Amino acid sequence: MIKHVVLFKLKPFETESAKSAKMDQIRMALLNLKNIISEIDTMEVGINANPKEAFDIVLISTHRSWADLAVYDQHPVHVNVKKIIKEVLDSRSAADFEF
Repeated sequence: MIKHVVLFKLKPFETESAKSAKMDQIRMALLNLKNIISEIDTMEVGINANPKEAFDIVLISTHRSWADLAVYDQHPVHVNVKKIIKEVLDSRSAADFEF
């Protein structure tokens, strides 16, 4: 099994409500991938509640194999979600590991 962990830090927004709305849109789009891409075993997406931390959103997904992770990564619907994120992305950090 592979665990895929990604942290997203978004660019500054004009208002907190605009940032919150965009984070909700991203969260729902990522969570919906589980309904579309069969190579995703589990998908969790959380919005950071600790203002002392730098990242805004965390994604944790599990996959049966490295091949399944690769299919997920290149899936057209996932690619479209990545485009939405890149529009407002400041930085990203990720790690993948076997468990």
